[in-house]
Amino acid sequence: MEKGFVKTETENKIATVTFFHPKSNSLPSELLKQLKEAFVKLSDENSVNVIVLKSEGEKAFCAGASFDELLSIETFEQGKEFFMGFARLVNTMRKCNKIIIGRIHGKAVGGGVGLVSATDYALAAATASLKLSELAIGLGPFVVGPPIERKIGVKDFNAMALDCQWRSAAWGKEHGFYKETFESIEELDKAVDDFANELASRNPEALKKLKEIFWEGTAHWDKLLEERAENSGRLVLSDFTKEFIRKFKSKT
Repeated sequence: MEKGFVKTETENKIATVTFFHPKSNSLPSELLKQLKEAFVKLSDENSVNVIVLKSEGEKAFCAGASFDELLSIETFEQGKEFFMGFARLVNTMRKCNKIIIGRIHGKAVGGGVGLVSATDYALAAATASLKLSELAIGLGPFVVGPPIERKIGVKDFNAMALDCQWRSAAWGKEHGFYKETFESIEELDKAVDDFANELASRNPEALKKLKEIFWEGTAHWDKLLEERAENSGRLVLSDFTKEFIRKFKSKT
């Protein structure tokens, strides 16, 4: 539990991928790897028609990158490899043959916003606000930028990246992060269950073809996200960034 976990459960052609980390569902390298592997396995699983992505707990959906791991990075190679964890996860989700539904129960920060954007359809609680905080700690939302920009457009991505301010769940719905928001977790869970069951009853080949259409124009992302990971891998080594991460971490 101290290191977190990723688990997959399958029932009625619906696979539920759940992740957890005690520090606000942040994502260290090991959890990024486990999430990627879960989607790789499910992509060609004939007994699964749809995937639900969720996290455990009652507070944050995902706090993004692990500050502890960011502070431990000492070389460019280590830095690039850490951010490649996010790059591989985003690319695996977009290439996955199954529709991925996001069940977003709480706040999403940094890489967590990227995770929301990499789903195909997201439903959220009214408390599921969003924030890109990378610039505030000396980095930038480089790796997660492409799926976010694709979801909400250049103008709104630029504003989120620069002002590092919270956006409400209502704003997220209005700008395309979420299809719908709900006042209670019970309402959210019912909506997720109902929609997942609806999709699970559809023609899996039709769903697969739709997924391909949804992500048309992103074939170059394998190279693009690696280049973005290199940007972050260099910046995370700077004294400026290290100091800001320490200050930011002390407040959380």
